[in-house]
Amino acid sequence: MSERRGPAIVLVEPQMGENIGATARAMLNFGLTDLRLVRPRDGWPNIKAIAAAVGATAVLDRIRVHDSLDEAIGDCVTVFATTARPREMLKPTYTLRRAAAEMRAVADRGVALVFGPERTGLTNDDVAIADALVTVPTSTEFSSINLAQTVLLAAYEWFLAGDATTEVRLDPGQTRPATRAEVLNFFAHLERELDQTPFLANKQQRPSMIRNLRTLFLRAQPFEQELRTLHGVIAELGRRRES
Repeated sequence: MSERRGPAIVLVEPQMGENIGATARAMLNFGLTDLRLVRPRDGWPNIKAIAAAVGATAVLDRIRVHDSLDEAIGDCVTVFATTARPREMLKPTYTLRRAAAEMRAVADRGVALVFGPERTGLTNDDVAIADALVTVPTSTEFSSINLAQTVLLAAYEWFLAGDATTEVRLDPGQTRPATRAEVLNFFAHLERELDQTPFLANKQQRPSMIRNLRTLFLRAQPFEQELRTLHGVIAELGRRRES
């Protein structure tokens, strides 16, 4: 298998230490070591997680804990969100196998694969800041699947895809892809300015309108230079409104 930077595995509000440990073990089985936790219910470190990891210290020792999903994916350029139910968002939806190939193609830019809490999964707002959705096809007679098992399947497909895709590199003259922190900063700027207009005045529709706007810009996969241009456009429109 080819050696390449693997995706960051992000667990949002994991509830059981055992699932964190089993996730770490599954990741290391297939060469992944970047595990990030967002507000783990029982805090970190967790004795049950350490026991369930069965020696996967290479993952446990590197775990980073974050206060928000935005913070956890801030250094990533491409984000995939796992979901077990349909979402009314215009985003590509992949199986784990197809997602693995997509992640391999852009791995050197920084990729995150995000998993939600065991009981509820990711919120719509969490999903809205992802570039694509990932599903796990299961039997319709019994579709429930454990969090760590899902991570195991994802890590396996990533590992298996190692020789199946070619590397995608940017031309030297191109600007670099925007990190997720830069994209989220742009969203914040855009939404601040829109709040000064009647566009988002309907409080009931505001959340879905914001999610739709975010989905639109994420689908474009903007580069850092493009975001700077958009910041300038928004700032200029704001100045003209105030003059």
